Amino acid sequence: MTDLAKIPVTVITGFLGSGKTTLVRHLLQNPQGKKLAVLVNEFGSVGVDGDILKACADENCPEENIVELANGCICCTVAEDFIPTIEALLARPVRPDHILIETSGLALPKPLLKAFDWPAIRSKITVDGVVTLADAEAVAAGRFAPNLEAVEAQRAADESLDHETPLSEVFEDQLACADIVLLTKTDLAGEAGIAAARAVIAAEAPRKLPVVEVSEGQIDPRLILGLGAAAEDDLAARPSHHDGHFDHEHDDFDTVVIEMGEVAEPEALQAAIQRLAREQHVLRVKGYVAVTGKPLRMLVQAVGERVRAQYDRPWGADPRRTQLVVIGEHHDIDEAAIRKVLEG
Repeated sequence: MTDLAKIPVTVITGFLGSGKTTLVRHLLQNPQGKKLAVLVNEFGSVGVDGDILKACADENCPEENIVELANGCICCTVAEDFIPTIEALLARPVRPDHILIETSGLALPKPLLKAFDWPAIRSKITVDGVVTLADAEAVAAGRFAPNLEAVEAQRAADESLDHETPLSEVFEDQLACADIVLLTKTDLAGEAGIAAARAVIAAEAPRKLPVVEVSEGQIDPRLILGLGAAAEDDLAARPSHHDGHFDHEHDDFDTVVIEMGEVAEPEALQAAIQRLAREQHVLRVKGYVAVTGKPLRMLVQAVGERVRAQYDRPWGADPRRTQLVVIGEHHDIDEAAIRKVLEG
């Protein structure tokens, strides 16, 4: 690659828990001979996703090429974080061949695409493509699609439900900016759910989009890297609910970090996380758990009542402590109540 060649950037977006980090980890493990760099944006101060990805660092993507942006949503901190980070990556002795950006699950991709038109970086990088992940089970259930019959029936029964929720707007904006949609969690949705999810995506997308089913992030990188979309030049075809706004606010969502000591009964903690989804409408929980008597830390990832836990690596020099990031809509977040449920 010559110094004058633009470095392609793939923006990976999708709702909370749709599988973005799993996909990026797969791409890092299958780099196709490319030198990669990753920007990962978290919603909350505990860098769970970045830590997972750094465990995949190798000669094709050394740890210093995996950068966390944790000062806020990437689409709202362009000048403060995104531009300087890109410039720092481009100034590395060995420039990356391809950059992956994993946005937070609450990010709107269009403001980020607009940042690629900034004079400081426009001649150096280009948006190769926007890959949007959609949880097939959630989409089929109508959680992020306001026009499904079930949602319409609920709206008709409740006069207060006369507007789209913030979650549906995030989902629709992420679809609107996509060049390709990856349908994840298909094993949980079943054939009928997959068909329903495909129908929702077709109805909500502003143009016809290719939809590919994936499991555990396993996809041939050639399907999503090298699209050559130059999305920064194609913004008019990617409409947003927030077009015309100077920026976009995240006042609709809150995040709290719950720190605890060692946990003697991890199954009870997982049951408590499920309670949070049922009783307090928590959207997402992720973090690490120190389990009594276990030398490995336990990684917890929860979307609604779906909780996954696995022991990922030894604690090493890290302090043994439990840290959980809890994300929900603003009116549902009650830190004291959340802590009471988790601590039993």
